[in-house]
Amino acid sequence: MQPVLARAFSGQAFARALGGLDLVELVSAGRTLLSKEPHTRPELSEALAERWPDHDPASLALAVTYLLPVVQVPPRGVWGSTGEARWATTDSWLGGPDAPPDLSRDDVVGRYLGAFGPATVADIRTWSGFTGVRDIVERLRPRLRTFADEQGRELFDLPDAPRPDPESPAPPRFLPEFDNLLLSHADRSRVIAEEDRRRVFGKGAVLVDGYVRGAWRVSRSSESASLMIEPFAPLADGDIDAVTAEGEALLELVAAGAGSREVQMLPLAA
Repeated sequence: MQPVLARAFSGQAFARALGGLDLVELVSAGRTLLSKEPHTRPELSEALAERWPDHDPASLALAVTYLLPVVQVPPRGVWGSTGEARWATTDSWLGGPDAPPDLSRDDVVGRYLGAFGPATVADIRTWSGFTGVRDIVERLRPRLRTFADEQGRELFDLPDAPRPDPESPAPPRFLPEFDNLLLSHADRSRVIAEEDRRRVFGKGAVLVDGYVRGAWRVSRSSESASLMIEPFAPLADGDIDAVTAEGEALLELVAAGAGSREVQMLPLAA
């Protein structure tokens, strides 16, 4: 994925602010700092600015975190805990060299299809950021199965991927914010209506029969927790019961220590 990140970096305003700077030298300095100990971005900015005082400190740190393989270390991202984002090099954190693994773009596309197929070439491109996706898919074609969607677009999938019967039940599910299911296809209408995409931005999404029918969030206090569900359209009585039951299970997970827990079904927006 490093070429994708490098291309994204080159289009940023902060990259243009570093014009004339030797990026190889900058990344090398960043590697030295982050290999010794994890740094927050402000800490990295301050350290790099000592060497390049004529350049914007924040841009220096951003360049390093785009162009050097890094990881965010705990407590950031740890279940039930949080903290300021702090970076380390992958080799110092994982205890080995950070040379690219023996994976090709073909392998990455195969892994994508394993998670999100059947999918179009445009879907793969949206998720990966790769260029030349059509060439990759044509190379893989003998090892894939193909289908057509309702609009006649060609879909690709792994030959042994599960393909449930269309009538298989899809129980309600609560997706977290920015879940890949909602971000990994060019045409997201298979799972969410276009007009509802902005309504789940920064919120969780509620799936009913495999389709986004509402948003959710949890409100916490020292003694209680409430799961608030915002339906986007009227739900059938049976769906309300099923969503509520799934919400109660979710609260047991995310608010196990709360003295009281409740699921609130909010009224439809006017």
